[in-house]
Amino acid sequence: MRIDVFTIFPHAISEMAELSVLGRAQGQQKLDVRAHDLRMNATDPHKTVDDKPFGGGPGMILKAEPVFQAVETVDPPRPLFLLDPVGSPFDQSMARDLAALSGFSLLCGRYEGVDQRIREELVDATISIGDFVMAGGEFAAMVIVETVARLIPGVLGNDISIEDESFGDGLLEYPQWTRPAEFREMAVPEVLRSGDHARIERWRRAASIERTATLRPDLLDQRGVSPEEIALLKEFNISIDDRFLSD
Repeated sequence: MRIDVFTIFPHAISEMAELSVLGRAQGQQKLDVRAHDLRMNATDPHKTVDDKPFGGGPGMILKAEPVFQAVETVDPPRPLFLLDPVGSPFDQSMARDLAALSGFSLLCGRYEGVDQRIREELVDATISIGDFVMAGGEFAAMVIVETVARLIPGVLGNDISIEDESFGDGLLEYPQWTRPAEFREMAVPEVLRSGDHARIERWRRAASIERTATLRPDLLDQRGVSPEEIALLKEFNISIDDRFLSD
C-alpha cells in the first residue's frame, strides 16, 4: 500500500514512518509512505504557503496555489483526504475501508485553516480524528497511517490478533493478564488458568461485553446484545445494565 502525506514538515512524517510497525512494514515492502513538502513549488524566497484571510480575522490560511501545485506535481494515489476538525470521524470501520485500497493520500491542514478552494476542488473528502483542535494535521496523519497499516495482511505477523482487538465487532477488547498468576494478592481469573480454551473464549466474549457496557455504553447502545451473548453473561454471572438486554 502506498500512502502519500502532504505537509510542511515532511522530515517529521518520514521519521515517524520508520518507527516500530510502520518501519517493519516498509522494510517488508508491504507499505510505502511518501512525505511531500507543500513548499516544493513556492516561488518566493521564504517559500510561503500561508496568507491572511480575506475579510480579516486571526491567524493565517493555507494558500491554494502551493497546495494545488504540490498535489499536481506528485499525482498521488487517490482518494486525497484533508485532515481537519470538521471532517468525517475516523474510526476502525473507516480504517478497514482504507486498508482495502491500494493507496490513498493525506493533506495536513495547518494554521487557522485552508483556502476553501482546496476543500471544494482538490481533495476528495475530509477526515477528523476527534472533536478537538491541533496545531496541524501531522500527528493526525500518523494516527491514520498506523491504524490502517496494521490492518494490511502480514504487517503484524499474526492477523488473528486483529480480529480480537477493540472495535473489531463493536466491542472493546477483553481485559488481559500475564505472569505471575498472583501479584500482591491480586489473582488472574481462574478461567484463564483452566486450560479449557473453549470456556476461555466464551468468558472473553462476555468480558468484552461487560467492559464495553461499563466504559463505552454508547457502542453497546448502537450494537445491542444478542440472545447468545446474554446466555454467555449468565454463564459467568456477569451483570450489565438492563437497557442493553431489551429487544
